[in-house]
Amino acid sequence: QVQLVESGGGSVQAGGSLRLSCTVSGSTVTNSCMGWFRQTPGKEREKIATINGDDSWGRNNHKDFTEGRFTVAKDIAKNILYLQMNDLKPEDTAVYYCSSRIGYWCGDGGASIFTYWGRGTQVTVSS
Repeated sequence: QVQLVESGGGSVQAGGSLRLSCTVSGSTVTNSCMGWFRQTPGKEREKIATINGDDSWGRNNHKDFTEGRFTVAKDIAKNILYLQMNDLKPEDTAVYYCSSRIGYWCGDGGASIFTYWGRGTQVTVSS
């Protein structure tokens, strides 16, 4: 059974950085589409970035990712997916989720295409 466990969240002041980790078991970070999402109360889960099994990026990623404020990386040896977040802003406050799907490609899919989810990690950015 695939399990995803996020860690690394916390409280940080605006302008700071955090690196979130998603530890994967029951699968590998190299054979499926994976993604990072975030959610605030009352809002839909928002896609940050998706990465295909071949390490190419999925489509329609968030501008914070495409403009480089957020980056995604894999540690294949440790089977971990990372989300590095820099220059954090109060509007980045959310619960951040890691996801994976049964399939190699992400395409331009959003949350609905993903099969597995972690429980999330809270990120709070104060001004």
